[in-house]
Amino acid sequence: MALHLVKLAVGIDDIDHLRRVRAARTAERGGSWILTRNRPRRAAELLDGGSIYWVIRGQIRVRQRIIGLHSERDSNGRGYCLIEVDGELVATLPRAFRPFQGWRYLPPADAPPDIPAAAAGGVTAMPERLLAELRELGLI
Repeated sequence: MALHLVKLAVGIDDIDHLRRVRAARTAERGGSWILTRNRPRRAAELLDGGSIYWVIRGQIRVRQRIIGLHSERDSNGRGYCLIEVDGELVATLPRAFRPFQGWRYLPPADAPPDIPAAAAGGVTAMPERLLAELRELGLI
């Protein structure tokens, strides 16, 4: 059964901003991955269809499928992990998530569902401005 990770998108304003940042990093690095100090111990479960769910402004808003985990060492001999992800960002229904450091495991039962695709093939996401207003009103 797949297991997921949740990670804060620090300094990111909305999904489009995350898309631009991730695209720039992919172009700069030659691949789409996230660097983390600790390698997840439950790697087999993560690689069995798991995703990284990104928290933007206190809400899980989007996910990226995990496609690989690579252990590396820096020039000082300290270990780190590269979490390789699919380049596609998939919008999810917003779900509140409290701040934390690093990443956390996210059981499948707690993962928000993807936003359903519209009949025309597009994503039926609410505009960011409307979502922000609903959050301010305490409705989501």
